[in-house]
Amino acid sequence: MRNTKKQIEKHDLHVKTGDRVIVTAGKDRGKIGNIKKIIASENKVVVEGANMIKKAQKPNPMAGIQGGLIDIEAPMDSSKVMIYCQSCEKATRVKHEIVDGKKVRVCKKCGEHIDA
Repeated sequence: MRNTKKQIEKHDLHVKTGDRVIVTAGKDRGKIGNIKKIIASENKVVVEGANMIKKAQKPNPMAGIQGGLIDIEAPMDSSKVMIYCQSCEKATRVKHEIVDGKKVRVCKKCGEHIDA
């Protein structure tokens, strides 16, 4: 019998954990938030305050978890977010420059450094 386990390939995403992004498509279009988590194998990101879903949570007194309906952020496709530039206050694409021997990300519109 052949092993049919799917190979997990890691994608290179245009965003990193902690980046400030703006949602460009879907029900939360226009919301701005930070990236909490990246799921590179599925090409998805989790953005704070965007793509909220309700989840039924069972109570667990041993762990101190109270039951009920809770709101959590669901993963969304990484193509639905763009980096938000703080200086020009717009969604922007990123270009890479080498400064002092280090590769840094730069806003395409205003030239401001994105990496702090």
